[in-house]
Amino acid sequence: MVGETGTGKSTLINAMINYIMGVRWEHKMWLEVTEISEHQTESQTKVVTVYDVYAPSSPFNLTVIDTPGFGDTEGFDKDKRVSEALQQLFRSEDGIREIHAVCLVLNATDVRLHERKRYILDEILSLFGKDIEKHILLLFTHQEKKNLPKRLINFIKESLIKYVKNDEYVCFTFDNCQSEYCDEKDRESYKTSWDNGIENFRKFFDYVNKINPKSLDMTEGVLRARKQLDACVGNLRDRIRWAELKKQELEQTKTALDKCENYKEEQKNFQYEVDEPYKKLVPINASWWEWSKKATRCEVCEENCHYPGCWWVSNLSKCSVMTEGKCTVCTGRCHHTKHVKDSNKYVIKTRKVTKTNYDLKKQYEEVVGEKKSLMIKLEKDIQQMEKEKIRLVEECYQCLEKLMETALKSTSISSFIHLDFIIEKVKETGNQERVRKLEELKRRATEENRGLVERVCVYTQQMMS
Repeated sequence: MVGETGTGKSTLINAMINYIMGVRWEHKMWLEVTEISEHQTESQTKVVTVYDVYAPSSPFNLTVIDTPGFGDTEGFDKDKRVSEALQQLFRSEDGIREIHAVCLVLNATDVRLHERKRYILDEILSLFGKDIEKHILLLFTHQEKKNLPKRLINFIKESLIKYVKNDEYVCFTFDNCQSEYCDEKDRESYKTSWDNGIENFRKFFDYVNKINPKSLDMTEGVLRARKQLDACVGNLRDRIRWAELKKQELEQTKTALDKCENYKEEQKNFQYEVDEPYKKLVPINASWWEWSKKATRCEVCEENCHYPGCWWVSNLSKCSVMTEGKCTVCTGRCHHTKHVKDSNKYVIKTRKVTKTNYDLKKQYEEVVGEKKSLMIKLEKDIQQMEKEKIRLVEECYQCLEKLMETALKSTSISSFIHLDFIIEKVKETGNQERVRKLEELKRRATEENRGLVERVCVYTQQMMS
C-alpha cells in the first residue's frame, strides 16, 4: 500500500482488515488496528509496517505492507527512508519474497493535481522493477459518487502511461466512511456506505486472488542499485577532491624542487611549505530523529563507502555496497571485515606543513636518488588515482544503467540529483556515446518533471552543504 500523505490509506487498511475479520454493519462494532511499542524512539523510526491477518472465516490469509505517506513536511529524506525500509523487508530472511499487487492509494476528492503530486507518483513508481507493471492497482478513497472525476483520471493516465505501457488500468473505489462515529438514530444512513464497502472489497479480493504472485527479486535489485549509486557518487566526490589536493601538493613540491635545483647537502636551512591533505575521523552531526544515521567506512582505505549506511544492517556483508563479501566502492575493494559502521565518518582536510632538506633527502632515498625519478614516482601516483577515479565513474554508470533497464522509473530524485555530476565525469573519460545517452536521459527527465527540477536543485545544494 503506497500513496501520498493524507489519502486515507490507514483508514482503508483498517476497513480492509475489518472486512477480512468478518465485521459487518449489523455487528455495531469497528476494529481499529494500533501499534504498541515499548520504546517510543523505535516506533518513530519504523517507516514500514507489515500486517499479517489470519481470520478463520476468510478463505485466504492477508499480508498488508503499509508504507508511510509520501510528500509530507519532512521532504525527500523521509521518502528515501521508505525505499531503505522496503529493501530491508525484501532482503531479510523472514521478509517478503513476492507480492500479488502494488496498491496505489489516491484521494478521489483531491483536485490539486500539481507537480508535487506528479513527483509523488514518480517516486512511488521508482521503487519497483518493470516486472511489477501489470500488478499496479489504483485504489481511490473518499469516493461517494459512481464515477471518478474526469480531470483526475486524465492526470493519472498522463502520469502512469510513461511507465505502465498500456492504456488500461484496474481501479477500485472506497468511500472511507465505515469507521466514522454515528448515533443510533443515524445508523441507517450509514448502512448504504457499509454495503458498498463490503461489495467493493469483495470485488477487490476476487480480482487479487486471480493474480499470480510476482517475485520481488528485480524490485530488490532496483532498490539496491539506487543505494549503490548514492554510495559510489559520494565516495567518488571525496576521492576526486583527495586527488586534486594531492596534485596540488605535488605541484608545490615540484616548485620547491625547481627552486632547489642546485641542492647540495650543506644547504642545511632549506625549507618549503605545502598544503598537505589528510583524513580525519569526525562524529556524524545528526539530528535527534536521525539517531540511526551511521556511516560504513573502510579502515584500510580510510574512505566512507556508504554514508548514510544501511541502518538495518548489523552484518556488513549484507550492506548494499557489498558483493560476494567485498566492497564495491572503496579503493582497495576490501573485505567487509575491514569495514566498520558507526557514528563517525572520514572528512578530508588540509594543513600547512613545513618540510626541510631532510624530508627531500628522505624522498630521494625512496627512489633512485635523482630529482627526475622523484617526479616520475609522484606522477605515477597521480595516474593511479586517475585510474581509480575512472573505475568508480564506471561503477556509477553501471548502477544508473541498471536502473534504466530494470526500474519502472529510472530517474527518481535519488538518481536525478547525480546526473550532472555523472555526465561531467563520463565526459572526462572521453566516452561520447555514453555522454549523449545520459544527456538525453536528463532532457527527458527534465521535460517530464518540469517544476520539480528547481526543487531538485535546491535539495542538491542542501545535501552538498
